[in-house]
Amino acid sequence: MLSRFILLAIFIILCTLPTFTYAKEKLETADASDILFSLKKADQSKQPSSGTLFTASAQLGLLYLTGNTRSADIKTGLDLRFERGLWRSAFGFDLLLKKTEIENESSDGQVSKSFDTSDHKWSIISQTNYTLDATKQNYIYGSIFYEEDRFSGFDSQGSISTGWGRRWFENKDTSFDADIGPGFKRDILNITEEEIATGMSNQTRDSFILQAQALYIKKLNQHIEFKQNLIIKHAIDSGENSVYKATSAITSKLIDSLQLKLKFTIDYNSEVDSDKENLNTETSILLVYSF
Repeated sequence: MLSRFILLAIFIILCTLPTFTYAKEKLETADASDILFSLKKADQSKQPSSGTLFTASAQLGLLYLTGNTRSADIKTGLDLRFERGLWRSAFGFDLLLKKTEIENESSDGQVSKSFDTSDHKWSIISQTNYTLDATKQNYIYGSIFYEEDRFSGFDSQGSISTGWGRRWFENKDTSFDADIGPGFKRDILNITEEEIATGMSNQTRDSFILQAQALYIKKLNQHIEFKQNLIIKHAIDSGENSVYKATSAITSKLIDSLQLKLKFTIDYNSEVDSDKENLNTETSILLVYSF
Protein backbone atom coordinates (compact mmCIF):
# COMPACT_ATOMS: atom_id res chain seq x y z
CA MET A 1 0.00 0.00 0.00
CA LEU A 2 2.86 2.38 0.79
CA SER A 3 4.37 1.75 -2.63
CA ARG A 4 1.09 2.84 -4.23
CA PHE A 5 1.20 6.15 -2.40
CA ILE A 6 4.84 6.70 -3.35
CA LEU A 7 4.10 5.91 -7.00
CA LEU A 8 1.13 8.29 -6.90
CA ALA A 9 3.31 11.03 -5.42
CA ILE A 10 6.04 10.51 -8.03
CA PHE A 11 3.44 10.53 -10.82
CA ILE A 12 1.95 13.82 -9.60
CA ILE A 13 5.37 15.49 -9.44
CA LEU A 14 6.46 14.18 -12.85
CA CYS A 15 3.24 15.44 -14.38
CA THR A 16 4.03 18.92 -13.10
CA LEU A 17 7.60 19.09 -14.40
CA PRO A 18 7.29 20.04 -18.07
CA THR A 19 9.87 22.36 -19.58
CA PHE A 20 8.85 25.98 -19.19
CA THR A 21 10.31 29.06 -20.83
CA TYR A 22 11.32 31.45 -18.10
CA ALA A 23 11.49 35.21 -18.40
CA LYS A 24 14.81 36.84 -17.80
CA GLU A 25 13.55 38.37 -14.60
CA LYS A 26 13.13 35.71 -11.87
CA LEU A 27 10.20 35.95 -9.44
CA GLU A 28 9.95 34.76 -5.86
CA THR A 29 8.69 31.20 -5.24
CA ALA A 30 4.96 30.86 -5.82
CA ASP A 31 2.87 29.63 -2.90
CA ALA A 32 -0.76 28.74 -2.23
CA SER A 33 -1.45 32.11 -0.65
CA ASP A 34 -0.24 33.79 -3.86
CA ILE A 35 -3.62 32.74 -5.28
CA LEU A 36 -5.12 35.73 -3.48
CA PHE A 37 -2.53 38.37 -4.23
CA SER A 38 0.80 38.88 -6.02
CA LEU A 39 3.82 38.39 -3.75
CA LYS A 40 6.09 40.81 -5.58
CA LYS A 41 5.57 43.42 -8.24
CA ALA A 42 6.61 42.24 -11.65
CA ASP A 43 8.41 45.55 -12.25
CA GLN A 44 9.41 48.01 -9.53
CA SER A 45 9.32 50.95 -11.97
CA LYS A 46 6.20 53.04 -12.39
CA GLN A 47 5.55 51.63 -15.85
CA PRO A 48 3.98 48.17 -16.19
CA SER A 49 6.23 45.39 -17.45
CA SER A 50 5.54 44.13 -20.95
CA GLY A 51 7.19 40.74 -20.35
CA THR A 52 5.59 37.44 -19.51
CA LEU A 53 6.52 35.86 -16.18
CA PHE A 54 5.75 32.39 -14.89
CA THR A 55 6.56 30.51 -11.68
CA ALA A 56 5.41 27.16 -10.33
CA SER A 57 5.92 24.98 -7.27
CA ALA A 58 4.86 21.49 -6.19
CA GLN A 59 4.60 20.32 -2.58
CA LEU A 60 4.48 16.87 -1.03
CA GLY A 61 4.10 15.34 2.43
CA LEU A 62 3.89 11.64 3.36
CA LEU A 63 3.13 9.79 6.61
CA TYR A 64 3.03 6.02 7.13
CA LEU A 65 2.27 4.39 10.50
CA THR A 66 2.69 0.75 11.57
CA GLY A 67 2.19 -1.11 14.84
CA ASN A 68 -0.99 -0.67 16.84
CA THR A 69 -2.23 1.72 14.17
CA ARG A 70 -1.59 1.24 10.47
CA SER A 71 -2.33 4.19 8.23
CA ALA A 72 -0.94 6.05 5.25
CA ASP A 73 -1.34 9.75 4.48
CA ILE A 74 -0.43 11.83 1.48
CA LYS A 75 -0.73 15.60 1.08
CA THR A 76 0.28 17.25 -2.15
CA GLY A 77 -0.32 20.48 -4.00
CA LEU A 78 0.53 22.52 -7.06
CA ASP A 79 0.76 26.31 -7.37
CA LEU A 80 1.06 28.26 -10.64
CA ARG A 81 1.48 32.00 -11.18
CA PHE A 82 1.40 33.95 -14.43
CA GLU A 83 1.95 37.67 -15.03
CA ARG A 84 1.78 39.74 -18.19
CA GLY A 85 1.48 43.50 -18.30
CA LEU A 86 -1.32 44.60 -15.99
CA TRP A 87 -2.72 41.06 -15.63
CA ARG A 88 -1.81 38.63 -12.85
CA SER A 89 -3.27 35.15 -12.57
CA ALA A 90 -2.70 32.33 -10.11
CA PHE A 91 -3.98 28.79 -9.68
CA GLY A 92 -3.66 26.35 -6.76
CA PHE A 93 -4.54 22.70 -6.22
CA ASP A 94 -4.41 20.78 -2.91
CA LEU A 95 -5.07 17.11 -2.15
CA LEU A 96 -5.24 15.27 1.18
CA LEU A 97 -5.75 11.49 1.21
CA LYS A 98 -5.64 9.17 4.21
CA LYS A 99 -6.18 5.42 4.41
CA THR A 100 -6.46 3.53 7.70
CA GLU A 101 -6.40 -0.22 8.35
CA ILE A 102 -9.67 -1.53 9.78
CA GLU A 103 -10.89 -4.97 10.78
CA ASN A 104 -13.89 -6.51 9.04
CA GLU A 105 -15.75 -9.48 10.53
CA SER A 106 -17.71 -11.70 8.17
CA SER A 107 -20.91 -13.57 9.02
CA ASP A 108 -18.95 -16.75 9.76
CA GLY A 109 -16.74 -14.99 12.30
CA GLN A 110 -13.69 -14.62 10.07
CA VAL A 111 -11.76 -11.38 10.62
CA SER A 112 -10.00 -9.67 7.74
CA LYS A 113 -8.09 -6.42 7.53
CA SER A 114 -8.25 -3.81 4.80
CA PHE A 115 -7.18 -0.23 4.14
CA ASP A 116 -10.19 2.05 3.88
CA THR A 117 -10.25 5.75 3.06
CA SER A 118 -10.69 7.73 6.27
CA ASP A 119 -10.03 11.20 4.87
CA HIS A 120 -10.29 12.51 1.32
CA LYS A 121 -10.20 16.20 0.53
CA TRP A 122 -9.22 18.22 -2.51
CA SER A 123 -9.64 21.83 -3.56
CA ILE A 124 -8.84 24.26 -6.36
CA ILE A 125 -8.61 28.03 -6.19
CA SER A 126 -7.93 30.54 -8.94
CA GLN A 127 -7.78 34.31 -9.07
CA THR A 128 -7.01 36.91 -11.72
CA ASN A 129 -6.14 40.53 -10.89
CA TYR A 130 -6.15 43.50 -13.26
CA THR A 131 -4.05 46.43 -12.08
CA LEU A 132 -5.82 49.79 -12.33
CA ASP A 133 -2.88 52.21 -12.15
CA ALA A 134 0.82 52.45 -12.93
CA THR A 135 1.78 52.24 -9.25
CA LYS A 136 0.17 48.76 -9.14
CA GLN A 137 -1.48 49.47 -5.80
CA ASN A 138 -5.15 49.19 -6.82
CA TYR A 139 -6.66 46.29 -8.72
CA ILE A 140 -9.93 44.55 -9.53
CA TYR A 141 -10.14 40.79 -9.15
CA GLY A 142 -12.18 37.75 -10.06
CA SER A 143 -11.85 34.53 -8.07
CA ILE A 144 -13.29 31.02 -8.01
CA PHE A 145 -13.04 28.27 -5.40
CA TYR A 146 -14.18 24.65 -5.28
CA GLU A 147 -13.65 21.97 -2.61
CA GLU A 148 -14.77 18.40 -1.98
CA ASP A 149 -14.33 16.92 1.50
CA ARG A 150 -15.80 13.45 1.75
CA PHE A 151 -15.82 13.33 5.55
CA SER A 152 -17.16 16.80 6.29
CA GLY A 153 -20.83 17.71 6.41
CA PHE A 154 -20.61 18.98 2.82
CA ASP A 155 -20.37 17.00 -0.37
CA SER A 156 -18.85 20.08 -1.99
CA GLN A 157 -18.44 23.82 -1.45
CA GLY A 158 -17.87 26.39 -4.18
CA SER A 159 -17.83 30.16 -4.55
CA ILE A 160 -17.16 32.96 -7.02
CA SER A 161 -16.41 36.59 -6.23
CA THR A 162 -15.31 39.84 -7.87
CA GLY A 163 -14.33 43.15 -6.35
CA TRP A 164 -11.64 45.71 -5.59
CA GLY A 165 -8.32 45.30 -3.82
CA ARG A 166 -5.25 47.29 -2.84
CA ARG A 167 -1.65 46.78 -1.78
CA TRP A 168 -1.73 48.86 1.38
CA PHE A 169 1.91 48.54 2.36
CA GLU A 170 5.14 47.30 0.84
CA ASN A 171 8.85 47.61 1.52
CA LYS A 172 11.87 45.39 0.95
CA ASP A 173 10.82 42.66 3.40
CA THR A 174 7.10 43.21 4.13
CA SER A 175 3.86 43.54 2.20
CA PHE A 176 0.16 43.71 3.08
CA ASP A 177 -2.73 43.27 0.62
CA ALA A 178 -6.49 43.21 1.10
CA ASP A 179 -9.51 42.99 -1.19
CA ILE A 180 -13.28 42.89 -0.82
CA GLY A 181 -16.26 42.26 -3.06
CA PRO A 182 -19.64 40.55 -3.49
CA GLY A 183 -19.94 36.92 -4.48
CA PHE A 184 -22.05 33.79 -4.67
CA LYS A 185 -21.58 30.54 -2.71
CA ARG A 186 -23.07 27.07 -3.17
CA ASP A 187 -22.92 24.34 -0.50
CA ILE A 188 -24.08 20.80 -1.34
CA LEU A 189 -24.81 18.85 1.83
CA ASN A 190 -23.77 15.25 2.41
CA ILE A 191 -26.41 12.58 2.89
CA THR A 192 -25.99 9.13 4.43
CA GLU A 193 -26.33 5.79 2.64
CA GLU A 194 -29.57 5.21 4.54
CA GLU A 195 -30.98 8.50 3.23
CA ILE A 196 -29.92 7.60 -0.30
CA ALA A 197 -31.76 4.27 0.05
CA THR A 198 -34.96 6.14 0.90
CA GLY A 199 -34.69 8.16 -2.30
CA MET A 200 -33.30 11.37 -0.82
CA SER A 201 -30.89 13.46 -2.89
CA ASN A 202 -28.21 15.95 -1.91
CA GLN A 203 -29.55 19.24 -0.61
CA THR A 204 -28.19 22.42 -2.19
CA ARG A 205 -27.86 25.70 -0.32
CA ASP A 206 -27.15 28.84 -2.35
CA SER A 207 -26.35 32.21 -0.83
CA PHE A 208 -24.96 35.61 -1.73
CA ILE A 209 -21.83 36.50 0.18
CA LEU A 210 -19.53 39.39 0.99
CA GLN A 211 -15.98 38.13 0.52
CA ALA A 212 -12.96 39.76 2.17
CA GLN A 213 -9.36 38.60 1.93
CA ALA A 214 -6.08 39.74 3.45
CA LEU A 215 -2.48 38.61 3.11
CA TYR A 216 0.52 39.64 5.21
CA ILE A 217 4.03 38.58 4.15
CA LYS A 218 7.21 39.09 6.15
CA LYS A 219 10.70 37.97 5.15
CA LEU A 220 12.46 37.20 8.42
CA ASN A 221 15.80 36.75 6.66
CA GLN A 222 17.10 35.64 3.26
CA HIS A 223 16.09 32.01 3.96
CA ILE A 224 12.87 32.21 6.04
CA GLU A 225 9.51 33.74 5.11
CA PHE A 226 6.27 34.06 7.11
CA LYS A 227 2.79 34.37 5.57
CA GLN A 228 -0.55 35.01 7.24
CA ASN A 229 -3.68 34.70 5.12
CA LEU A 230 -7.32 35.37 6.05
CA ILE A 231 -10.43 34.64 3.96
CA ILE A 232 -13.97 35.58 5.01
CA LYS A 233 -17.09 34.53 3.07
CA HIS A 234 -19.95 36.07 5.02
CA ALA A 235 -23.46 35.02 3.97
CA ILE A 236 -25.78 37.98 3.47
CA ASP A 237 -28.93 36.17 4.63
CA SER A 238 -29.32 35.24 8.28
CA GLY A 239 -29.07 31.52 9.00
CA GLU A 240 -26.96 30.73 5.92
CA ASN A 241 -23.51 29.20 6.24
CA SER A 242 -20.57 31.61 6.48
CA VAL A 243 -16.98 30.47 6.03
CA TYR A 244 -13.91 31.82 7.82
CA LYS A 245 -10.44 30.50 7.04
CA ALA A 246 -7.01 31.51 8.36
CA THR A 247 -3.67 30.06 7.27
CA SER A 248 -0.25 30.62 8.82
CA ALA A 249 2.86 29.34 7.04
CA ILE A 250 6.62 29.50 7.58
CA THR A 251 8.84 28.52 4.66
CA SER A 252 12.56 27.84 5.02
CA LYS A 253 14.86 27.47 2.02
CA LEU A 254 16.93 24.27 2.14
CA ILE A 255 18.68 24.59 -1.22
CA ASP A 256 18.12 26.75 -4.28
CA SER A 257 14.88 25.09 -5.44
CA LEU A 258 13.81 23.10 -2.36
CA GLN A 259 12.02 24.52 0.69
CA LEU A 260 10.53 23.15 3.89
CA LYS A 261 7.11 24.51 4.84
CA LEU A 262 5.28 24.38 8.18
CA LYS A 263 1.60 25.22 7.70
CA PHE A 264 -1.33 25.61 10.10
CA THR A 265 -4.91 26.14 8.86
CA ILE A 266 -8.11 26.99 10.74
CA ASP A 267 -11.39 26.42 8.86
CA TYR A 268 -14.73 27.45 10.40
CA ASN A 269 -18.25 26.92 9.02
CA SER A 270 -21.03 28.67 10.93
CA GLU A 271 -23.81 26.22 9.94
CA VAL A 272 -23.10 22.46 9.99
CA ASP A 273 -24.94 19.24 10.87
CA SER A 274 -25.38 18.48 14.56
CA ASP A 275 -22.90 15.57 14.38
CA LYS A 276 -20.16 17.72 12.79
CA GLU A 277 -17.74 20.23 14.27
CA ASN A 278 -17.86 23.87 13.22
CA LEU A 279 -14.11 24.28 13.60
CA ASN A 280 -11.49 22.18 11.82
CA THR A 281 -7.72 22.59 11.97
CA GLU A 282 -4.90 21.13 9.91
CA THR A 283 -1.15 21.11 10.64
CA SER A 284 1.26 19.96 7.95
CA ILE A 285 4.97 19.83 7.17
CA LEU A 286 5.75 19.76 3.46
CA LEU A 287 8.65 19.73 1.05
CA VAL A 288 8.19 22.34 -1.68
CA TYR A 289 10.00 22.14 -5.01
CA SER A 290 10.08 25.27 -7.18
CA PHE A 291 10.65 25.17 -10.92
